[in-house]
Amino acid sequence: MIGVAERLAPSVANLRVSHRTRGGRRLNGGGSAVVITPDGFMLTSAHVVANSDSGGRASFVDGRELGFEVVGSDSHSDLAVLRADASDLVPAELGDAERLRVGQLVVAIGNPHGFTGSVTAGVVSALGRSLPTRSGANVRVVDNVIQTDAALNPGNSGGALADGRGRVVGINTAVAGVGLGLAVPINAATRRIIGALMSEGRFRRAYLGIAGGPRPLPPKLARELGRKSGIEVVEVVEGGPAAQAGLRPEDLIVELDGSPIEGMDELQRVVVSEVIGRAVRAKVVREGREHELELIPAELDG
Repeated sequence: MIGVAERLAPSVANLRVSHRTRGGRRLNGGGSAVVITPDGFMLTSAHVVANSDSGGRASFVDGRELGFEVVGSDSHSDLAVLRADASDLVPAELGDAERLRVGQLVVAIGNPHGFTGSVTAGVVSALGRSLPTRSGANVRVVDNVIQTDAALNPGNSGGALADGRGRVVGINTAVAGVGLGLAVPINAATRRIIGALMSEGRFRRAYLGIAGGPRPLPPKLARELGRKSGIEVVEVVEGGPAAQAGLRPEDLIVELDGSPIEGMDELQRVVVSEVIGRAVRAKVVREGREHELELIPAELDG
């Protein structure tokens, strides 16, 4: 663990951020960020820089203090990209959270209570957790969140969760209880979000206008389709793309745009920017029979 701490400490910044309030006052907040490129790009939690005055100050273990600006923020994944005024920062190596296993040793590095470079160790206590995030009236679930017993405290948000080789596999985001911390995983999905925030300043998502969850398929249908579950539509938002396409509560979505749908993971992988405004085919099971509907996803606000 000493090697992991020494390797990552130069890549984790302590953030000081000024937040605007409704009354016009400014409140100083803090958090952590992880350097991902030598030329100043850093990754943090979106809630750390929410309502900020466009930026703040980042300090490093070598004593440097740099100004930064918010390049892009995505509240639905609780990720944000910052840019510091530097060209010689030490970037962390990003890993792959899909390779983590329950019981694996992990290290959390951040700046709890403003103490730069604080290190705690623990194990992955659960994988596949869900973390609800809100942006205005929209609520979205960040799937496959990592749960760890590495101690997280105020100021750890935005810091690194690393594996035993010092690769960043998550961004610490929340304390779920005594001895329980949550981290947004670094995987193929979040890499896409990070790339979009770096290049465009935002991440576009498609919107169907449904609420639902996984439900087992009837045995006969499961055998025919070669899968065990689909997404049951619990609620259809009036006037939304799903309502206009004719989806109803209790429909089971088993395929969307040619991709099999068994759970929310598969659905959210399909509902991306590329399908916004494009007609896609949805295969649903209604009263035991398969139906095909055509719907046109809109862009999710916020």
